[in-house]
Amino acid sequence: MADGGQAVRLRDLRILLFGVFLFGAGWPVTKDALQDATPLWFAVSRAGLAALGAAALLLALRRLSWPGRRDWPAVLAVGLFQLGGFFALTHLALAVLPSGRIAVLSNVTIYWLVPLSVVVLGEKVSRTRWVAAGLALAGAAVLLGPWAMDWSQPGILTANALLVTAALLWSIAITATRRLAPARPMMELLPFCFATALLVLAPLALLREPSGGIGLYALPHAAFVGLVAAPVGTWCVIEAGRRLPSTVASVGFMLGPVLGVATGALWLGEAVGWDVWLGGALIAAGVVVAVRG
Repeated sequence: MADGGQAVRLRDLRILLFGVFLFGAGWPVTKDALQDATPLWFAVSRAGLAALGAAALLLALRRLSWPGRRDWPAVLAVGLFQLGGFFALTHLALAVLPSGRIAVLSNVTIYWLVPLSVVVLGEKVSRTRWVAAGLALAGAAVLLGPWAMDWSQPGILTANALLVTAALLWSIAITATRRLAPARPMMELLPFCFATALLVLAPLALLREPSGGIGLYALPHAAFVGLVAAPVGTWCVIEAGRRLPSTVASVGFMLGPVLGVATGALWLGEAVGWDVWLGGALIAAGVVVAVRG
C-alpha cells in the first residue's frame, strides 16, 4: 500500500476535518462535565448513549442488522481499542490534566500510526510526508509545553503515560480496520462498536468508581458528547483513517488538539500563550505538506 503516490480526495479531507472538529470541541465539554460527574461513569454514559443513538438512527433508516463474520474484526478492534480502552484511559487522565493536554497527547497517533502502517500494512511513506510528520510532532511538542508542567505533582507522570497508551490503542484500531476491512459500512457497525466499549467501561467504572455517577449539571454535556460528538466523530475518524494515507490522517488528527486547546482556553480559562500559536502553526503546516505530498 503506497503512501507517496496515493491521491488525497477532498471528500475524505472534509470527513477528517468534521471529525476533528467534533473531537476537539468534545474535550473541554467533557472536562467541564467532570465538575458533576466521575470520569469513568461519564465514559460509560458516552458509550451507552452513542450505542443507543446510532442504533436508533439505523433503525429509522432500516439499516440496523447484526454484523457478519467479516465485520467482527473491525467491530472488536474499534470497540475494544479505539472506544473502550481509549475512553477509559483518557477519562481517567482528565481528572488530573487540563483538557488541552488531553487533546494533544491522546490525538498524537502519528508516532504510532505511521510505524504501524509501514510494518503491518507495508505502506511506503514519501520523504515529503515524513517532513509533514516531523512538523506535526514538533507542533505537538510545543503545544504540550513539558517545561510548564510540575512533574512532581502526584499522578502527573501516570496521566501522561495513560494518554500515550490511548494514542497507541487508537492507532491499533485504525491499522486493524485497514488491514481487515469490514464488508459493511462502518456507520452500520457503530452501535455494536459502542456496545462492545460499554462492556469494557461499565465493569471498570463499577470497580474503580463504586460510588461515582453523573449529576444533573453534567447531563447536557453527556447528551452532546454521547449522541453527537462520539458517534458522528468516531465514524468520521474511522473513515478518514481507512481512506487517507497514514501520514495525512494522523497529521490531520493533530488539528483536534489545536481546537481542543483553543476551546479549553475560551471556555474553561486554561492558559494560552505563544506556544499555542507556534504549535498550531507547525501542525497546520504539517497538514498542508502532507496533503500536497
